[in-house]
Amino acid sequence: MNIIHEINTINQKFANQGCKLKIEKRGEKLNIRGSLPSKENENIKKVQRISLGLTADKLGLEEAQKKLQLINLQIELNQFNWKNWISTNKSEEKKIDTDLITKLNQFEEFFFNEQKNDFLSSTRRTTWNNSYKPYIKRLISIHKDSQNDDLNEIFINTLRTYSEGSRSRKQCGTSLSVFANFLDYPLPKDWKSLSRGYGLKKASFRELPSDDLIEKLWAKIPNQSWKYVFGLMATYGLRNHEVFFSDLSSLNTNKDKIIRVLPTTKTGEHQVWPFHPKWVEYFNLGNLGSDSTLLPKINKDLKYTTLQNVGKTITDQFKRYNLNIKPYDLRHAWAVRTILYDLPDSVAARMMGHSVSVHTQTYHHWITKRDQQKAVNNALLKFKKMDSP
Repeated sequence: MNIIHEINTINQKFANQGCKLKIEKRGEKLNIRGSLPSKENENIKKVQRISLGLTADKLGLEEAQKKLQLINLQIELNQFNWKNWISTNKSEEKKIDTDLITKLNQFEEFFFNEQKNDFLSSTRRTTWNNSYKPYIKRLISIHKDSQNDDLNEIFINTLRTYSEGSRSRKQCGTSLSVFANFLDYPLPKDWKSLSRGYGLKKASFRELPSDDLIEKLWAKIPNQSWKYVFGLMATYGLRNHEVFFSDLSSLNTNKDKIIRVLPTTKTGEHQVWPFHPKWVEYFNLGNLGSDSTLLPKINKDLKYTTLQNVGKTITDQFKRYNLNIKPYDLRHAWAVRTILYDLPDSVAARMMGHSVSVHTQTYHHWITKRDQQKAVNNALLKFKKMDSP
């Protein structure tokens, strides 16, 4: 075995996942080298070396790879402590739960190696940091403080640290269910109800902008490029980043005005129709059909940025122009508008790039009102026919 070649291969794999540490061979021993918290001040990082005491052979390299995974995870979770990596005779030194850490390491490796759309590979690190890492960090903390190793209790107690009905609780439930599935561990039967998050039925009832207000806010924006962004989001219910990752060619004169959200986005490719159709002309969106460069010039190269950063750019602009609404308010208003147009929920959900269950949960109030109104109208019509001579 060419040990140097094997070390380089392992280091490259970790570098591709954003790891700033690497294995190095010094003499006949293996070490970990890279940016680590200073021993004097943990808030300062500098290039340092951890001596593993492992022989530079096949077995030593396998163990070194596990150590690298463990150290990298500890750093990501802000739990790295030099005391765990420097020889000590203090018997009271707390031991690391290597079994749980090993499972988490394996899960993280599985997450990054899982076969996914190649277009989404550049967003995996962002997804891990935002949708998994915070909840795994909380899980480790709960496990550390727990009096026993009952996974069922640890999972439930982790979930309950987030407010019932909150978005965080819902995301925690989703992320931990993926982890549990990876472990082949059966979660409680009522896990879904325990982890139930928010829908607009609870979270809004947020005050959604009326059509008149949307038109007034659009007119208030001084920059034409950002007026196009606002108009696209209002007319097509796009997520922030989808504005910059959509095929707008159909907005050309005499075309169908159905835009295609590209597979590069969060939920992959889907088509969206305009609601209201008249807004395509009102917001001058036809100009984008022949020249999409009319949109703001921002960095959308996913080799150097993320969908989250692209989306944040739009959020920042809304604040800059004092619009007093959130970009997602336009998306929610679009969804409610499709309900008033009597568009089937399954079709609207597909256009929005999420499941029917998410759609009906999120817009439950308006969907319920629509269905009840239909029933009332039918009953009144039936009564009218019966009452007529």
